Amino acid sequence: MRHTDLIATLALLQVEGVGDILAKKLIHQFGSATEVFQLKPRHLAAVDGLGPQTIKNFKDTSLFAKAEAEYQFITDHHVQVYFFQDPTYPERLKHCYDSPILLYGSGKMDWNQRHLISFVGTREITPYGSDVTRRLLEDLEPLNPIIVSGFAYGVDILAHKIAMELGLQTIGVLAHGLNQIYPKMHKKYVGKMLENGGFLTEFRSDSNPDKENFVRRNRIVAGMTEGTVVIESAEKGGSLITANMANEYNREVFAVPGRITDKFSQGCNALIKTQRAHLLTSAADILYHLNWSTSEELPVRKGVQKQLFVQLEAEEQLLYDFLAQNGKALLDLIALECQMPVFKVSTLLLNMELKGVIRPLPGKLFEAI
Repeated sequence: MRHTDLIATLALLQVEGVGDILAKKLIHQFGSATEVFQLKPRHLAAVDGLGPQTIKNFKDTSLFAKAEAEYQFITDHHVQVYFFQDPTYPERLKHCYDSPILLYGSGKMDWNQRHLISFVGTREITPYGSDVTRRLLEDLEPLNPIIVSGFAYGVDILAHKIAMELGLQTIGVLAHGLNQIYPKMHKKYVGKMLENGGFLTEFRSDSNPDKENFVRRNRIVAGMTEGTVVIESAEKGGSLITANMANEYNREVFAVPGRITDKFSQGCNALIKTQRAHLLTSAADILYHLNWSTSEELPVRKGVQKQLFVQLEAEEQLLYDFLAQNGKALLDLIALECQMPVFKVSTLLLNMELKGVIRPLPGKLFEAI
């Protein structure tokens, strides 16, 4: 992005009354923020959503001074800037109508990887929630996903820490500028986070972690990933806001069930009960709904690689191999080609579906996952 366009974009975001939606509309209509500031008031007045006071605010002499100051911070601290029209901008976030025009980042982040998934939940995570988080991430490790969360207490920081232990890239989405870290207690994780992913924020360097910023932050967590996993949540909480945003963006949402008497299972159970989230009992549920496959070329990791699925019996393996090689197939054809009775194949396929390695399709078709 050209220096002049970045300065103009930074200035545009400072215009009182202009948010991300309106700013994107202006850039789409006139080509760039630079062009927008060159427009006469009568041309701005023709834009739906721009009232007289907002148009006057474009004349604020401090806009470009603030933009230059922010640009200096970006340059001095080697901040990575992601513009919503650039190929480096998170692809899925581009399709969210209210996504930020600019994202600021630090670290070593790779958007060319397909699998991004967010983990959210209570700040008061229980031993049960901790165990489930670890199990899920360990089972997802062979797919080398990027783990996204909000770097907060509880589920967030645990997901980041486990991801780093497993050598997975992890990204913390912040509710403030890159000139600080909140909570301060988590400063000790910053160095390793920067080596294993990094941080993203839409907030300028002078932005503090104000309450309203956390809700805005949540839409990035929900929008940039393929799915959102809610580990634990009380009846009300920020993770439920994230889950609702993910649903609005047509993303998959997963919730870990818990006992009806547990405070921090109330939110998850409600998501499942109202069909706003898939019931999540194992990593296989994530693979099924996101159509992720373990047959992909994955980097070989040092040490013992954990098995994502349970061991298949010999006959189950025969059926799986047939489907993997031939694609979708009818029940009768599977039985014929594998030389087994239909009733036996039907039972085996049901067991394999429960194990998460095949899925049924309309018309008595089956396919390997």
